[in-house]
Amino acid sequence: MQIDGIEVTFTEGETVLEVAQRYEKEIPTLCYDPRLDPFGGCRLCIVALEGARNPVASCTTKATSGMVIETTTDEIETYRKTLLEMVISENREIDVHPLRGYASGELANLCNKYEIHETEITGAKSGISKEDDNPFILRDYELCISCYRCVRVCAEQEGDHAINVMNRGFHTQITTEFDGLLKDSACTFCGQCIQTCPTGALADKKALRAVDEVADTPLNKTRTICPYCGVGCSVDVLTNENTIVGIHPAMDGPANQGALCVKGQFAYDFVQHPDRLKTPLVRGDDGKFHETTWEDALHKAADGFKKVHAEHGRYSIYGIASGRAPSEAAYLMQKFIRAGFGTNYIDNCSRA
Repeated sequence: MQIDGIEVTFTEGETVLEVAQRYEKEIPTLCYDPRLDPFGGCRLCIVALEGARNPVASCTTKATSGMVIETTTDEIETYRKTLLEMVISENREIDVHPLRGYASGELANLCNKYEIHETEITGAKSGISKEDDNPFILRDYELCISCYRCVRVCAEQEGDHAINVMNRGFHTQITTEFDGLLKDSACTFCGQCIQTCPTGALADKKALRAVDEVADTPLNKTRTICPYCGVGCSVDVLTNENTIVGIHPAMDGPANQGALCVKGQFAYDFVQHPDRLKTPLVRGDDGKFHETTWEDALHKAADGFKKVHAEHGRYSIYGIASGRAPSEAAYLMQKFIRAGFGTNYIDNCSRA
């Protein structure tokens, strides 16, 4: 097939958009997420197909042999600008803080690309924000563009079907069963709806707490592995100086491909909690804990294990590894119990 005058190859079953992206052709999208089934709702990915009466949505059109595609004709670009103006005519704001979610800046980026910052299109508005007292997900539907990425990722990726679409036209609304709260639905608060939303209509409440502190300071991203279980999900930790302000799932993470559970997405407060120990403590003769060195603390712990083992036998010792420790630490913990004391009395708190 041909794309913009260049002959390209494709695999049977690929869409025009997938082929174009592989050959680094820029085609704008808003309802598209490569992890989800093609939807063709926003129409921004339209391209000119030779022999077709009207432009076609590249995300839902399968590539076929002999197909001739133009991705950026004057007519196509005019269509895209008009579609973008129609989209932003309903939204309260375009530029949102990146702490709202991984994809929250997609609409703003497209508007900047096409130099669209306001529109003369006016009329009815459809989004009605939902007051929801859950601690994790902000439901700001005045920014919703009905791309349904949130609904689809919940169904297709998570299998929860916690949110759905209600009504049609300007009465369209993202909702839960019986239009209730997320905590009363099948929602597991994995945060996938947040991270796929291209406008920030669904946002990370926890991360937004740090907006005033971050101000205009650029956020730093550090790729690491979630410490909670053995799956090994890749995450990007968002930091402002030395403070963690949010978590983004790694869309290219080999184990998770953008997916996280509620702990991996939201449970990072322990890192900076004031009760977290910074130095070892040992109990003195007065019955109180006192700061000491790591060497002294390890000797104290070793002496305690030896004493219990000598007095009560190997089955008196039981190990529970922390789900917040790295896999290497979990391995050493089970080796310590199995090889050191000759029992299988070992478990991990993340199993529960």
